[in-house]
Amino acid sequence: MPKTGRQSGRTVDTNEKVAFLSAPAAYPEPTGSVDVLETHMSWVFLTDSHAYKLKKPVRYGFLDYTTVKARKLNCDRELELNRRLAPDVYRAVVPLLRDGEGRLHLGRGGGRAGTVVDWLVKMRRLRAEDTLEHAILAHAVCRQDIERVMRQLGAFYRACAPETLRPEDYCASFRAQIVADRDALLRPAYRLDRKAVEAVATAQLAFLDRHGELLAERARSRRIVEGHGDLRPEHVYLGDPPVIVDCLEFHRAFRIVDPASELAYLAMECDRLGAPEIDGWLFAAYRAETADAPPRPLIDFYEGRHAGLRAKIAIQHLDDGAVREPEKWRARTGRYLDLAGEYGRRLAAGG
Repeated sequence: MPKTGRQSGRTVDTNEKVAFLSAPAAYPEPTGSVDVLETHMSWVFLTDSHAYKLKKPVRYGFLDYTTVKARKLNCDRELELNRRLAPDVYRAVVPLLRDGEGRLHLGRGGGRAGTVVDWLVKMRRLRAEDTLEHAILAHAVCRQDIERVMRQLGAFYRACAPETLRPEDYCASFRAQIVADRDALLRPAYRLDRKAVEAVATAQLAFLDRHGELLAERARSRRIVEGHGDLRPEHVYLGDPPVIVDCLEFHRAFRIVDPASELAYLAMECDRLGAPEIDGWLFAAYRAETADAPPRPLIDFYEGRHAGLRAKIAIQHLDDGAVREPEKWRARTGRYLDLAGEYGRRLAAGG
């Protein structure tokens, strides 16, 4: 159940907020209906023309949304960061108010006054059928689509200031992540194939032993930037120009990436959806846009790392006792592990 918080001396019921925002009358613009989506960290309310995101009052190891102040800070950050790649999509941060009679209002229009009980990010609503994910599943994506996306991303990466990381620290971070993901996946409760999990970790650790210098060189040559952090096909909207949404705003360390790694994540997810050819298109366009040519073994390593991490994230959905469709998450975990194993075999074959 949603949690409650306290603001300005009075209890604010999150259930009430969600119920209010689920009704068409809550919005300043006319809308025939409101579609409500729920994630681990947010509710998203879709009107005919806009999307409004309300952050849940939750706390994890990497974020704390339990206060109105913290949610406002992260709404502001989400707006600022996402305008880098979707400037016309992210419109405003709007307050949710409670007036003196206890009624809720969205925004300050019409001279409304009241106590701010929460904040929402307001976005232009995009069509789900315009995503790269939808195009892949419909067998409708072409090389020109990927080249347009890469022109957008290439300009973005060129504009990013390089981050300074010690090469040895960059390499060590991967070793720690590989071990942590392996140990998490091997929890007995998950009942995953131990040999498959260990084979993935063994191949990735062997790559670090043999070819860690490839990673070190990325840090040494200052290729690491503050990127998007969650570059998946469902976040890429095709068009001219394309827009890329849902930057990972809540933890900066998760956005400090090698662009080659971020693109490997996107390529891996395209592979999972049944479009392995996008990998070649994507990196050819990246090289043309940036004159950066990451070696193939490095890309395979990055793809395997992302597949292993996504396997862990997928299976951890089972830790939520109320999880819907547990078999869906088991199947997805298996697919990610299959991909991670395939990338690991490529690394082994490469010596």
